[in-house]
Amino acid sequence: MSSLAKTAGLRKRAGLTTAGLSTALLIAACSPGTSSTSAPTAASPAPAISSARAPSLTVSDIGPTFSALKALAPLAPEGKGNVAVILPDTTSSTRWLEFDAPYLKAAFAAAGLPSANLTVQDALGSDATQVSMAQSAIAKGATVLIICPLDSGTGAHIEQLAKAAGVTVIDYDRLTLGGTRGYYVSFDNVKVGTVMGHGLVSCMTDWSVKEPNVIVMEGAPTDNNATLFAQGYDSALAPFFASGKYKFVSDPPGSWDPAQALSEFKEESGAHKSINAALTPNDANAAAIIVYLQQQGVKPRTFPTTGQDASLAGLQNILAGYQCGTVYKPIYLEAGATAALAMYLRAGRTPPPSLVNGSVTDVVAQVPVPSILANPEWVTTTNMNDTVIKDNFVTPSELCAGQHTTACRAAGISG
Repeated sequence: MSSLAKTAGLRKRAGLTTAGLSTALLIAACSPGTSSTSAPTAASPAPAISSARAPSLTVSDIGPTFSALKALAPLAPEGKGNVAVILPDTTSSTRWLEFDAPYLKAAFAAAGLPSANLTVQDALGSDATQVSMAQSAIAKGATVLIICPLDSGTGAHIEQLAKAAGVTVIDYDRLTLGGTRGYYVSFDNVKVGTVMGHGLVSCMTDWSVKEPNVIVMEGAPTDNNATLFAQGYDSALAPFFASGKYKFVSDPPGSWDPAQALSEFKEESGAHKSINAALTPNDANAAAIIVYLQQQGVKPRTFPTTGQDASLAGLQNILAGYQCGTVYKPIYLEAGATAALAMYLRAGRTPPPSLVNGSVTDVVAQVPVPSILANPEWVTTTNMNDTVIKDNFVTPSELCAGQHTTACRAAGISG
């Protein structure tokens, strides 16, 4: 079995019920509107000092221009040391370099942090590089370290180094199991999976898929988020497998590498010719599989796939009728909330509960982690204008280029 979800037996879909989707082995993510009542972990900052000059921001206050963060500018001169951000790779998603890095830089600039006090780097998929970057950042005076770990083992090692140096760590997007970070900022990742699962269900009806035979794929088993996504879409699909309306066919080990995901799909679809739908956990993996399906002569709106990240390729595959939808996670919310949190921590202040709106449990360390959780949204052709286009996540000219012009017009999107 490739994950905690599988260890818990969640893949026995033929007789699975939603009651069997126990969260005992998984992180229980609160909804973004729930205040955290858990105590800070050992790595949390010192008690709050007066916050008379700093507002109590909420996640919903944050927009793509980060104008709300300008109110945090008084915290900048109060703070000491640098803020270092270390992102994981360029392969699990295009988002890290295309969106997270520039959004984080813009958010910190809006909050008044001097550029000399900020570094944003990418480990390019190397554990050793991520550790080395963290060590270098600590040595150069980082007081707040923001890390999206490649895996929990690497993340926990980095967090031990930071703890020994008195550096506060924020887990960004992925929770480090067994870690010692002070805070966690992400989307409600169980909800991400749930939204994806419900999206596939809607698509089965919209595309008139008869007798769905489903392959359920995962991200990397080393990524805790992949486990949470699976918990969400398992719960959404379980009733359909249990009733016999859908047939569960296969669940390969999982990977965030599109080439590996395609290899797993080819192997399973070769062994099970009946497969006619795929729960694919992100746009990059879906894109590789969709190219293969097209090569096999599969027609649009006949073989549902899913995704997340609202990548350009994913959105265009939706327009082309090969992907049902994508989970849009407005990354500016995550980046802006992280920047706001870091500004409070760098200034030695405890962030307000209006910002730290939830708690998740590190099931390895058995501790609650104060968290900021944002909401995801399912995007199809019907709401692209009101989501990714409105937020300038993609431009109409990019989205509607070439063969996608006609589909864009049909969706009311003009480039």
